[in-house]
Amino acid sequence: QVQLVESGGGLVQAGGSLRLSCAASGRTFVGSTMGWFRQAPGKDREFVAAKTWSNDYTDYADSVKGRFTISRDNAKSTVYLQMNSLKPEDTAVYYCAATRSDNWRRYEYDYWGQGTQVTVSS
Repeated sequence: QVQLVESGGGLVQAGGSLRLSCAASGRTFVGSTMGWFRQAPGKDREFVAAKTWSNDYTDYADSVKGRFTISRDNAKSTVYLQMNSLKPEDTAVYYCAATRSDNWRRYEYDYWGQGTQVTVSS
């Protein structure tokens, strides 16, 4: 059974920080590119960040560059999203995703977590 479980969401004031975690079942994580996406109410899901298995490639959406950092601990099968200088427009449900194919280049992932809510108050 493939599982991705996010945690770490919550309510934070603008300018604050949160760290999201995504724990993956072992076979999901090995060799996978891991990504974070988010979906705000009434909006489409959008890409936030991604990191390949070997850590040789990292990508960020322009809206989060310089504020968010994706990292992964392959030994713990966990990927993180450190979010600093949060803004009200960062409010969304954040999803972790994984794929073992090259489809990550097209923002296409095979496995998804259930999401964790991040709310940033002004």
